[in-house]
Amino acid sequence: MTQRLAPVPLAMRLLQATPVVGTITRDIQKDINSIYYALVILVTLVVLGVQTWGLVALAMTALAMVPIMLVTLIAITLG
Repeated sequence: MTQRLAPVPLAMRLLQATPVVGTITRDIQKDINSIYYALVILVTLVVLGVQTWGLVALAMTALAMVPIMLVTLIAITLG
């Protein structure tokens, strides 16, 4: 008897199909400690951006985080 696998949702398949984000997502699913490496890389990129372009890079990073935080707050509110 063969075991049936649960179908993967469309959103997860699209996320894993993107070149950079998909690779990080698949790596995090294999080893949860990889998220810390990804966060260190992200912080390093922000620091290098601020050193190169000044506060404009920090403001653009904060502006890009607004939709992510909005979705996070809605998810927390809905439970």
